[in-house]
Amino acid sequence: MTKELYDIAEQPPLGIVPPKMHAWLIRPERFGKPTEAFQQEVVNTPAIADDEVLVYVMAAGINYNNVWAGLGIPVNVIAARNKAGEKEDFHIGGSDASGIVYKVGKDVTHVKVGDEVVMHCGQYNRNCEWVKKGGDPMYSPSFKIWGYETNYGSFAQFTRVQAQQCMPKPKHMNWEESAAYTLVAATAWRMLHGWGASSIKKGDVALIWGGAGGLGSMAIQIAKAVGATSVAMVSGEDKFDYCMKLGAKGCINRNEFDHWGMLPHWKDGAGYAKWLKGVRSFGAKIWEVLGEKRAPNIVFEHPGESTIPSSIFVCETGGMVVVCAGTTGYNATVDLRYLWMRQKRLQGSHFANTEQANQMNELALRGLLDPCMSRVFTYEELPLAHQLMHDNKHPHGNMSVLIGATEFGLGASGKPPVAMVHPTLPKGDVHTTPAPYPMSVPLPSIAEGEALTVADDGTKVRDLMHLGIISCTPDDSVGTVAKIMVDKEIHAVVVMDDQGQAVGVVSQTDMVLARQGRTPDQARSMLAREVMTPGCATCDADMLLSEAVSLLTARRMHRLVVTENGQPVGVLSMTDVVRKIIGE
Repeated sequence: MTKELYDIAEQPPLGIVPPKMHAWLIRPERFGKPTEAFQQEVVNTPAIADDEVLVYVMAAGINYNNVWAGLGIPVNVIAARNKAGEKEDFHIGGSDASGIVYKVGKDVTHVKVGDEVVMHCGQYNRNCEWVKKGGDPMYSPSFKIWGYETNYGSFAQFTRVQAQQCMPKPKHMNWEESAAYTLVAATAWRMLHGWGASSIKKGDVALIWGGAGGLGSMAIQIAKAVGATSVAMVSGEDKFDYCMKLGAKGCINRNEFDHWGMLPHWKDGAGYAKWLKGVRSFGAKIWEVLGEKRAPNIVFEHPGESTIPSSIFVCETGGMVVVCAGTTGYNATVDLRYLWMRQKRLQGSHFANTEQANQMNELALRGLLDPCMSRVFTYEELPLAHQLMHDNKHPHGNMSVLIGATEFGLGASGKPPVAMVHPTLPKGDVHTTPAPYPMSVPLPSIAEGEALTVADDGTKVRDLMHLGIISCTPDDSVGTVAKIMVDKEIHAVVVMDDQGQAVGVVSQTDMVLARQGRTPDQARSMLAREVMTPGCATCDADMLLSEAVSLLTARRMHRLVVTENGQPVGVLSMTDVVRKIIGE
């Protein structure tokens, strides 16, 4: 007789689907940090449609999308589905998984009960007119990411998926390994292979941003499989060996360069000259790694705001920069002259279609794709895994969590078809991303051209700055900060910690955003730490005014905190510069 509910790790008999199941749920009333947003509950096991499959989940991959789901930002996925007519007031996340097929819809033909499968996360309506006419499902208005935009993801005993999502599980991988790679690897596959004549090919050079990360580690292996040469961008030399064992020709430590960031205004000659020197040096470093003066045919992008200008610049004439994310920000700037005159391509990419996911999985089945595992969690540790990711303290590589598997290391039923190298992942839990920094893209190439000179009258920041800092503490209320602004007739207040260090700025814009969607009383009761822009752009009192202006324009800011011997002593604002122009 079928039990109504089976305990976690108590696998039902094959093909027996209980009416209830255990799952990790997110509900709107507990949106916030993952350790609070995720809670264990018992819910009804979902029914399946004619083209769907019910899979008993053995392990699930951990991705950032369900950190977003738990926060309720940038999208309240529950409210979005309710608006579309779905009635569930909860979300079960998880967009990677391995497991066993327990039930199939009547139209399903390529998988059967008992099959061991991995699942990609792309879902679409098979009856969509675009899809029926043979269009790429990725461009269908019905396309959604399973386990984020859809409910009943892999963080439960059973998950509901479309049959087309199911792919054969590599027999040489255990449950947790096979649960971790499909989202990042399929994303990387489409980025490199999805663009016709612009796709990667044998003999090409690929610049891979974040080479030691989940996406980058997949991209290096995919490039190697086609016979391309990859150069990995990483945050430290401790990651060099790891990336090169995966197949990279060599690596570049991004911290050797300081030109990262958004473009300054095109009229900013001083900012242009400084950036050009930096980006030429970066391009020359690529040549050094390759051992020849070659530019990347394809640049594998995802940092976005901080790196797009450099990626466009160093990309080969007629080459492509393909981007799937913006980990350093979304307001990336591009010097359009490089796109039209050098005929480069800036291509957006988002996950992969069914054909591409299966092409990627063929590499895994052949033993040519290491999942690059860093850590596996128990079922009870699922919120912790997302909290580490939220806090940027998760280890490098891909992570997964046991769901139905009773212990680590189970599920492998064969040996790898080829000998695989399992490089040791970089140690340490600190993740860094390129910091926004002044940047401009001129037309000159990497090769040194005519020297640029910029006139300067010798004015220093200390000659113009306002002495003294009008500040608040992180625990001051928004109401208190607002009163300071009004009383002092200023547009921003510096947030100082108890050591006297500037840790952020609360601007009028931050105040307006704090009010959005809240009552005045709710906004007033918030704390400065909750609304401030973290970090504080600074300059030294002895910096030339021209350099400070370049810093302001490149970062799209209105003011800088001025320091002397590392301590804040004043503020320089755009208004101060304008007053100098008119002689006040």
